[in-house]
Amino acid sequence: MTGRERICSILNGSTTDRSGFWMGNPADETKVLYYRHFGINEARKEIPEGFLRTSQVKTNMTGNADIELALAVGSDMIWFSPELDPATWNHPAGKPMWDFYGGLERKSLSQAGVFGDCEEVSEVDRFDWPDPDFLDFSETIKNVDAANRAGLAVFGGMWMPFFHIAADFFGMENYFMKMYTDPEVVDAVTKHIVDFYLEANRRCLDVMADKLVAGFFGNDFGSQRDLLISPEMFERFIMPYYKQCIDLIKSYGLKVVVHSCGSIDRIIPRLIEAGIDGLHPLQAKAAGMDADNLARKYGGKLVFIGGVDTQDILPFGTEDEVRAEVKRLRSLFGDRCVISPSHEALLPNVSPGKLIAMAEEATSIYP
Repeated sequence: MTGRERICSILNGSTTDRSGFWMGNPADETKVLYYRHFGINEARKEIPEGFLRTSQVKTNMTGNADIELALAVGSDMIWFSPELDPATWNHPAGKPMWDFYGGLERKSLSQAGVFGDCEEVSEVDRFDWPDPDFLDFSETIKNVDAANRAGLAVFGGMWMPFFHIAADFFGMENYFMKMYTDPEVVDAVTKHIVDFYLEANRRCLDVMADKLVAGFFGNDFGSQRDLLISPEMFERFIMPYYKQCIDLIKSYGLKVVVHSCGSIDRIIPRLIEAGIDGLHPLQAKAAGMDADNLARKYGGKLVFIGGVDTQDILPFGTEDEVRAEVKRLRSLFGDRCVISPSHEALLPNVSPGKLIAMAEEATSIYP
């Protein structure tokens, strides 16, 4: 089976020869190490500093080298999103897609953004929100086409991290407090963000939905211990917009895979009810996200993607311990899973040897 065929079968609940494997999307500095180890030409493009400052995704090296790396380690799939590539956003005046701080640099997650003190919806409406006309998907399409030719399953679409963007516009603490003090302002900001993303993703999927296996988007709702907001606040301020994002992807006949780091066990039933097909990345050491618990409670209800612990085992364990953990995950989840790191952006402390150990054990076909 090709990687694309295997991932399609897993998402469809069909019989396959083994579980899937995805190496993730390592951090840029890690990719440099891996490219060198496997003898891959980086062909590195310069990434504008302004883009790195305002992008929600900090891994931005993308293209043919990523495809070569995926093939070198036996990955079944790859992720290409327009939001990973600086070439996608082309504002005529050089303004970033999301100007959270009025041109200032972020110092902390609690730093107040431009709506930190906002109490009026009219102020939100007057803001210069991004225009989807400034999006150019041509580079992403080239990468997606190349990955398809290589037989890889491609996850893609706009990343749509609207929860994080709202948090930056307010400052995270302000955001959570304003859900109680100024709910109409929170709704107004969220609606503007999501309206942009819905139109942007519609345009994106119009030109590449037939090239993708799944629409993939991400918002981190959990800390190490629990949700960042209560299930009640999640239902009130997040779920209506989240469902719109899911429904748009579904309208193209695509499977929907969502990303959330952290302890989100309490809302997984709600995500399943909303129509997701896969969950990534299973932060193994977060409360309630251990593979035993997830397999017991949700096995057969969705595809699990991730689970190989990036906090202890991959950086600090032995290669044999990595192999043993992969084998354990496969025994718990069966073939309806995609073995992958518990955070896709592997750091430089995960050696090529550990990556290879994970890959070999994940892609082996047991007798």
